[in-house]
Amino acid sequence: MTAATLPADRFALSGADRSRLERRLRAAVRRARGGGASRGEALAAITVVVGCEVDPAAVAFASRVGGEPAFVFEQPERGGSALAGLGCVRSFVAEGPARFVTVARAWRALAGGACADALDGPPGSGPVAIGGFAFASDGGRAPHWSPYPPASLHVPEVALHRRDGVVRLTLMALATPDDTVEDLLARVQRRVASLRQAPLPLLDPDPAGSVRVASAMAPEHYEAAVARAVERIRAGELKKIVLAREVAVHTPAPHDVAAIHGVLREAFPACFVFAVMRGEHAFIAASPELLLRREGLRASTLGLAGSTRRSADPAVDDHLGEQLLRSDKDREEHAIVVRRIERALRPHSVWITAAPEPVIAKMANIQHLATPIRAQLAQPISAIELVGTLHPTPAVGGEPLAVAGPMIPALEGMDRGWYAGPVGWADAGEDGEFCVALRSALLERGVARCFAGVGVVGESDPAAELAETEVKLQALLPVLSF
Repeated sequence: MTAATLPADRFALSGADRSRLERRLRAAVRRARGGGASRGEALAAITVVVGCEVDPAAVAFASRVGGEPAFVFEQPERGGSALAGLGCVRSFVAEGPARFVTVARAWRALAGGACADALDGPPGSGPVAIGGFAFASDGGRAPHWSPYPPASLHVPEVALHRRDGVVRLTLMALATPDDTVEDLLARVQRRVASLRQAPLPLLDPDPAGSVRVASAMAPEHYEAAVARAVERIRAGELKKIVLAREVAVHTPAPHDVAAIHGVLREAFPACFVFAVMRGEHAFIAASPELLLRREGLRASTLGLAGSTRRSADPAVDDHLGEQLLRSDKDREEHAIVVRRIERALRPHSVWITAAPEPVIAKMANIQHLATPIRAQLAQPISAIELVGTLHPTPAVGGEPLAVAGPMIPALEGMDRGWYAGPVGWADAGEDGEFCVALRSALLERGVARCFAGVGVVGESDPAAELAETEVKLQALLPVLSF
């Protein structure tokens, strides 16, 4: 997927769009001053259709100013689905067990009082809140995770949404009692004038200097952690636990986030490829796992657990997949995940349906057992709150969670931060899409911290589980080692 360079005036508003924006801003200022707004502030937004040649990711990377927040989230094989955001007019931050409910309510209050166009496009095509959540309710305490609180969503100044060849641009501004329509209008117009699109850069095939790759903990530490977990599972304390490890890539120059994103979306078009940029940090991934997609009263998710490697030989590749389907260890690990997801969705659903047997989901470097799960919601619970009921599934946590939860950091010896947490977006109608941040890395200047984990059950072999993490790390390590 490539993007052509577009002229600076490609995003200019027409006279009618400018007048509509001015009306929305005037209404928002009036609402903020009249006390009818949440926290004395009101959101104004307009949405316009732009050319199909606009690439949301290319615009976001080319138009980012300094270290401002930026967000790119796409799944190329799903109708070219993409959402990108720039800047921040409002942020929602929370921590603790109620963090999902807290930010969901805050976004609902702001979006519900927004002076915006009627929603007439697909989910995500109007005002949105973008960001993610740490794996743990108090996660992200380590210094390198400081830009990524336990719950953190931003309402961007600019959002670009693409679905099935149609690209929509949404412009947002937050009005307070002290703002004037003229100042807000000028601010939005400056932002629009700054937008541009340039092709994503290519990775340097021959970078200067050497690259060093090192595990944060010795591989023997990880094998020992798996062995201790197996002992506790066999003792009957729990059924499953997911243990992850961190590998750091040190390069002489900062990583080029735009170039890395371009490679990942070409290599993993079926995955959720994202970049959450804040200051000098970028959290990136090519994740195969949908945690939740809500569209009206329809909810979709994916049970994903159990994996094996790929082979360049089609016959061997198919044989590996058949072995995975017949593996009692992997099937039980997978069934634990599906049962928990169904149990979490049942109180909110009229019905739930899951495929009777898992299928093989093939990625570029790995294949998984996968079970699509759909539900008809009994009432319109928000996507963010639904995410809170599902996270963490046993695919990234454990079963039972009450036992596995505190055991995970004790055995891993690291702060997962946003690794294995939900990343995605929610719109003004409270629809949304969140993936699980797997096959991910945190970039900070010349250091990339990569994460990979495996599900441990009673039959797990420590050496085999270590080898599986190496397979999963191959999604990012070759790209980050340039």
